[in-house]
Amino acid sequence: MSIFFPHWDFHRIYEIPTEFFRLRGVKVALLDVDNTLTTHDNPIPHEEVLGWLERQRKGGLRLMILSNNTQERVAPFAEGLGLEYIADARKPLGGPLRRALERMGVRPEETAVIGDQIFTDILCARLAGCTAVLVEPMEAEPMIFFRFKRALERPILRAYRKRKERG
Repeated sequence: MSIFFPHWDFHRIYEIPTEFFRLRGVKVALLDVDNTLTTHDNPIPHEEVLGWLERQRKGGLRLMILSNNTQERVAPFAEGLGLEYIADARKPLGGPLRRALERMGVRPEETAVIGDQIFTDILCARLAGCTAVLVEPMEAEPMIFFRFKRALERPILRAYRKRKERG
């Protein structure tokens, strides 16, 4: 089950300190959009996310969006933030992630994947050999598909937290 466990977890993306990446040799962060940088289908990032992105840039971290959402959703969002992106990423499949690594010129061990979903973001990172960082969703999604996925994630998260408590 550890392939579904993140290496690290934070409440929100903007709570990840700049030194977190530097201390782990991470040069690039691949970011999910919905429920990681903003609420679902919201075209505007959370205000604290904007400050976090700026702090990371100033700290030397390179940022790129890697999203399963459509080109129509991701392109304007990423361009508004001045970020490169890959839409329709099909996470957890690795092809688009490997393209992102090539474009950024980094190895998996120099890369963190940050997102709110176990079966897409975390599994994708773990399968590729990247640092997997889980953040809590910014809001509950009303769609039945997401509620079902969140229900499947709960036992994994309980096991992860239990292991984390034991050290």
